[in-house]
Amino acid sequence: MGQSSSDTAVKEDYGDLVASFSAYFKKTETENIIISPETIRLIESNLKKGNIQGANSAISEALENLERVPINIAVTGESGAGKSSFINALRGMRDEGEDAAEVGVVETTMERKLYKHPKNKNLNLWDLPGIGTMDFPPETYLEKVKFQEYDFFILLSASRFTKLEVDLAKAIAFVKKNYYYVRTKVDRDLQDEKESKPRTFDREKVLQQIRSYCIKTFHGNKMETPPIFLISRKHLSDYDFPVLIDTLNKDIPTQKRHSFMISLPSITEAAIDRKRKSMQQVIWLEAFKTGLLATVPVVGIIRDDVEKLRVKLNYYRDAFGVDDDSLKHMAKNSQVPVEQLKTIIKSPYLLEMKKETLGETFLKYLEKFASVNGGLLATGLYFRKTFYLQLLFLDTVTEDAKVLLRETYLRK
Repeated sequence: MGQSSSDTAVKEDYGDLVASFSAYFKKTETENIIISPETIRLIESNLKKGNIQGANSAISEALENLERVPINIAVTGESGAGKSSFINALRGMRDEGEDAAEVGVVETTMERKLYKHPKNKNLNLWDLPGIGTMDFPPETYLEKVKFQEYDFFILLSASRFTKLEVDLAKAIAFVKKNYYYVRTKVDRDLQDEKESKPRTFDREKVLQQIRSYCIKTFHGNKMETPPIFLISRKHLSDYDFPVLIDTLNKDIPTQKRHSFMISLPSITEAAIDRKRKSMQQVIWLEAFKTGLLATVPVVGIIRDDVEKLRVKLNYYRDAFGVDDDSLKHMAKNSQVPVEQLKTIIKSPYLLEMKKETLGETFLKYLEKFASVNGGLLATGLYFRKTFYLQLLFLDTVTEDAKVLLRETYLRK
């Protein structure tokens, strides 16, 4: 029997689906992709064969892995190097916040301590005992703190290298674990230098001297120089903290990247954009998983989906730090009235719009979206209306996070 026109149309639709899927990941920067190349190839292979069930299964497994794969980060170094403050920074918490790692306490513990991320159960931050608090050589120290369980180590120091730190760095390298050297409290060093040499003080020169000292110390001990970062807990977006986050994001295994990125504080616009790119991929994968091909509907936008959409909107607001609790903390820290902050953002009110107003906003967004991503719409690929609305929510929350960043932190 000859091939029917409907069969031909289905094959053409599958071809569009393959092309759209491939195009999306080809235009996504490698360091931002959240599923492995093997998974991408498997999905493409199934789509080319018209095996939608196989493609859906591969996407489902990839999405489930994003939700369940743990990340274990070990934070170690000398006692007093600021490990607790650093852990709080990675958790997006204030040092005096509830469940924050306790800061400024003399360290006496001989055991590692686990700190869960408050918004991501998969991100585990391990505060290891200070090197000087355990009467073990570095190799035994690593065994004691179960080095094999961590994805990587972050070695902190607040002053000049000690022999214990050098030996520990050698031991970490010997067991073939990645580690990153973080020099903390550089704001204090700068202030001391400025006070002692007010006329000749040069901020960039002092920072370069600190960095050069670190490099020379590694070279002097016949070691490869690890990535070095100079940071200040009081000024996270200054110095190298954003660079550290970018480096970790590139180095971390692909399947753990999404979980890592969505957990990080929104301290720079670049960090906010990277978080958005990660979340957008999840939305696209969920959309492809539906396997639906049609045209985009322009009516009946919200009907039975309101509650599901509300959950998603609240999830995005929480992840980007524009939820009600975050706004209260932000207002307190920046001394900007919370009512003022609420007037400059849009996301809390999206689902409070009248149906007609939301519909108009949605259509304007689709028009703008199509102008940037025309190829995906031009192929006839159909995402359910809820997915396009999720993209609208995500982009609105992203812009809110940037507006709040400018209004609070950048005004300090």
